[in-house]
Amino acid sequence: MAVSNDSVDDFFIHQQVFNLVLNERPLTKCIIAMFMSVLFAYVNGVMLCALRSKRVFKENPRYILFAHMLLNDTIQLIFSAMLYCFALAFLKIVTSFCAFIIFVSGTTFLNTPLILAVMSLERYVAICFPLRHAELATQKITYFAIVLIWCICSINFMFDMFFGAIMDPNFFTSHIFCTRERLFIKPWQLDVYHGFNMCYFVSVTLIIIFTYISIMIAARSVSYNKESATKAYRTVLLHFIQLCLCLCAFLYSIIERAVAMLGNSTLFLDLRYVIFLFVLILPRCLSPLIYGLRDEAVRPLFLHYFRYGTGKVKPTVNVH
Repeated sequence: MAVSNDSVDDFFIHQQVFNLVLNERPLTKCIIAMFMSVLFAYVNGVMLCALRSKRVFKENPRYILFAHMLLNDTIQLIFSAMLYCFALAFLKIVTSFCAFIIFVSGTTFLNTPLILAVMSLERYVAICFPLRHAELATQKITYFAIVLIWCICSINFMFDMFFGAIMDPNFFTSHIFCTRERLFIKPWQLDVYHGFNMCYFVSVTLIIIFTYISIMIAARSVSYNKESATKAYRTVLLHFIQLCLCLCAFLYSIIERAVAMLGNSTLFLDLRYVIFLFVLILPRCLSPLIYGLRDEAVRPLFLHYFRYGTGKVKPTVNVH
């Protein structure tokens, strides 16, 4: 039986409620958004080249996770920019293509907090259980964790696609405005979506807080290497700050809906643009700054590749 999602549009489809005239202003916004996305993607790409240039980075679990986060954030930047351009152009696309874009964009968005949690756990094991670190933090376990992260973060989306395909045979062939909400068939799917995200972020937050407290206690231990532990809990603290920025992105739809109800199209479009830049795009450029440039082993290589490898001999690497 075919089920249309038009009956549930009034509940949560507010992204396209205003008509948009394409003139210099929205085109300028689109260009700026695309430029920022490409710039940060380039910085992440340079950092990835630096990590892949040395074998030690490809074998160390900490740098494997860092490289995966860079790749994940780069993909997120590109696909989020695509979605923003589709929304700005008020463009309808086939549902199957939209589902693919939403899958990549949504899954990579959810991946970041879990990667942060796994990176925090790796530092927790290294500091609190140093004798078992080599046993627990292996390449095999690290790659398994990455696969598990992708599986967990795609469960809710895959369920919605399966449900949509069963309820509507034409679900993947219709043309829609490409938003996550447009892929819902029933209003309860939105509740499940928000419930999943809430449990997900609470769990990740508890993991990072637990690792931070544990490492901080270890740093204060008289018998422990305080300098190493201090660096570790500062890194976990930065993980928590980045997690908070990711959490702010969930306020995006709430703020957007509230402003849409005011009926002011200019305010709605301007606010959506500001939130898109500072909540969805900006946090994605923090990974190379927080982790890469702080790392004494990565920073020289990054600067070497950022300058196109000219002027200096390729630096050596000393990983502690």
